[in-house]
Amino acid sequence: MTASLTLVSHHLCPYVQRAAISLAEKGVAFERVYVDLSNKPEWFKAVSPLGKVPLLRVRHGHAEAVIFESAVILEFIEETEANPLHPADPLARARHRAWIEFGSAILNAVGRFYSAADEGAFLRESRGLSEMFARAEAELSARQSGPWFAGERFSLVDAVYGPVFRYVDTFDRIGDFGILDGKPLVQAWRAALSDRRSVKEAVGPDYPQRLHAFLRAKGSYLSGIIRRQAIATPRARSA
Repeated sequence: MTASLTLVSHHLCPYVQRAAISLAEKGVAFERVYVDLSNKPEWFKAVSPLGKVPLLRVRHGHAEAVIFESAVILEFIEETEANPLHPADPLARARHRAWIEFGSAILNAVGRFYSAADEGAFLRESRGLSEMFARAEAELSARQSGPWFAGERFSLVDAVYGPVFRYVDTFDRIGDFGILDGKPLVQAWRAALSDRRSVKEAVGPDYPQRLHAFLRAKGSYLSGIIRRQAIATPRARSA
């Protein structure tokens, strides 16, 4: 495709990351523009019907089109750029799309986990997340023959789960919540994705600090854990 692409982004958005990973895997050059979602600029409001990122601005000469919704952006990139990330077989492709939707459901569960207001809700959401990853473990056990979801071939499913596991990395630095306990195939998949260049470069170097600050400011049960750790750490150093 001969066009100039701009990915309108937010520093923490996992849905932006999946688009960035897809473009990188296909070797497509693109510009990245960040917006402050707490203070949305007027140009962004004008072109984003849902007021969300990502947006993909596609320019042909003097004409520009704006695509919104990450799933639509992924499919557009897949249809217009070389190096396909979806399988060619229609049934396999449908299966991949279904697991992409499951990845979005996991992200919703991640949001409920870090937003849980009290210990009871936090533990329920932790168990729910663990059960969802258990489903992924079963799928990998039934079908996997390599490091990626489809075996030896990196796919759009992998692009979607890379940002998912980035949350788990941060949660593990906060505490041992056991979300991936007893799931060796998911753990191996997570490790492979963490080492993938496109996944690593989908966020800035300050992403861990930004996410940690976001989680601490949530006013949730997890936020309380983070704040208590911050209080205890200087005491431990002075002991």
